[in-house]
Amino acid sequence: MGGRVIVDAHHHLWRPERGYTWLNDPALAGIRRAFTPDELRVELAGAKVDRTVLVEGGRCHVDEAAEFLGYAADTAEIVGVVAWADVADPELAATIAGFRRLRGGELLVGIRSQVQGEADPAYLDRADVRRGLATVAAAGLAFDLVIRVDQLSAAARAAAAVPELRLVLDHLGKPRIDEGTAGLRDWRGPFTDLAGNANVTCKLSGMVTEAGPGWTHEQLRPFVDVAVTEFGAGRLMFGSDWPVCLLAASYGDVRIALEQVLPPPAWDEVFGGTAARTYGLAVDR
Repeated sequence: MGGRVIVDAHHHLWRPERGYTWLNDPALAGIRRAFTPDELRVELAGAKVDRTVLVEGGRCHVDEAAEFLGYAADTAEIVGVVAWADVADPELAATIAGFRRLRGGELLVGIRSQVQGEADPAYLDRADVRRGLATVAAAGLAFDLVIRVDQLSAAARAAAAVPELRLVLDHLGKPRIDEGTAGLRDWRGPFTDLAGNANVTCKLSGMVTEAGPGWTHEQLRPFVDVAVTEFGAGRLMFGSDWPVCLLAASYGDVRIALEQVLPPPAWDEVFGGTAARTYGLAVDR
């Protein structure tokens, strides 16, 4: 990859006792433990990944930001934090300003809400949500979209309505890779519509868990091919989704799988260039 700094644009850290109740699902027992910066650094070294973006972990509390920004301040590999905030909160601007006053606040690069947890597929059409998205844009931050396939159409409308906002689609919008051609068919149309907005980038992340145990490279390939066709390498980025990926694959296996199914000419952008531009990362810090 020509000596480029390799960036993982999506991973998590957590301590379950601090409020990560979603980990109580019996199916998640394998990742229901603490994951810390020290363990992350071991994984990065093993996979030859240089820099990362730490993404909120579903705790859904503003206190998480102080912990994560502190981790980033103390860990050279973590060059950006996407913090949780309620995008519909009328006090969102004040919350963001508060994050920036924290130690490590200069490493805040994005905001994420758990939109996938909203029952309404049209949640992103709400006026209060649109105002929140505009607030994120005015703050100069990206907004990560963790959404379901049935929310992709609303995301496309939001992207068109707030063109000044950098939107980042996590996990390709969570297509049902385990359903093969049926999953590809249901996802491709709305995914393509979202990709038609130039202010949207997409993370090639979360695929192994959507494919499920026993996944193969050939299961992933059609979804990656569509993403490359619709977004182009310059709007795609690698994300490990560690430690969630451990439900199906090791950190190193996730990186290798993407290299196996991604055309080599796209590697430099996907494994670093796109993330650095999208989040404004100082990858040489």
